[in-house]
Amino acid sequence: MFWPMLAIALGFLGIAVLGVLAIKVFIEAQRLGHHVTSTTERINRAAEDLERAATNLAASGETLH
Repeated sequence: MFWPMLAIALGFLGIAVLGVLAIKVFIEAQRLGHHVTSTTERINRAAEDLERAATNLAASGETLH
């Protein structure tokens, strides 16, 4: 009787550990998603700034001719 109870307890403990790890993975995936979103926004802003600077540079180059 002892061994079946021990097996059930260890099985439950294993499932509990897997549940905790799944929650940690979910939280880290959410953090990664937020970082990707903020980085994408920063890249888009930098691309817009670069486009504006290139447009200004092209306009000032045309006035030199």
